[in-house]
Amino acid sequence: MTKLIGLLAVLMLAASAPGVDQDRRGGGSQRGREQQGDQHRVGGGFVPKRGPAPAPRQAAPPREQSRPAQQQQQPQQQPQQQPQQQQRNFRDFEGHPNAPHVHADGAWVGHDTGRQDVRFHLDHPWEHGHFRGGFGPGHVFRLQGGGRERFWFNNFYFSVAPEDYGYVSDWIWDADPIVIYEDPDHPGWYLAYNSRLGIYVHVLYMG
Repeated sequence: MTKLIGLLAVLMLAASAPGVDQDRRGGGSQRGREQQGDQHRVGGGFVPKRGPAPAPRQAAPPREQSRPAQQQQQPQQQPQQQPQQQQRNFRDFEGHPNAPHVHADGAWVGHDTGRQDVRFHLDHPWEHGHFRGGFGPGHVFRLQGGGRERFWFNNFYFSVAPEDYGYVSDWIWDADPIVIYEDPDHPGWYLAYNSRLGIYVHVLYMG
């Protein structure tokens, strides 16, 4: 009888040991942590299956209500220079780049400002024609020279949007693998994705 009681006590302690249930579910196991890390992995040759989805349309700002004449004259006294917007931080996980990037689960981080983003407005979209070299993972190109103002591969020429100059300082302009995607929000622009770094930028097709 004493041995039976002791055996039951050992089994109860083993069942209540911390981490047992987590390991069975994968939540606390090494494999579970690795799977979670793989979803958020950036770069290293990963190529997204598709480009970003269109950003949700933002509601138009409310119209000002009619005000007395004295109050309507006040906005004219505002200073000419507006404070600069704070630079956005794209580093959503430890070790991720502070630049627009793509997770291994296909999430495009940073492409969410929508059509109202005046930084990427073009008066004459597609001025140099449309890129016909192919999009997505079936078309991985190698950069063959140039720089942020003008780079090329396979006789196709592009330029990086000035707003994105700060994100291409680590690009190797004569070797990096590049994939082109269509931009669903900004007419006239494409997205050039660097699969080595996992970073993407807006680019203009130059012909």
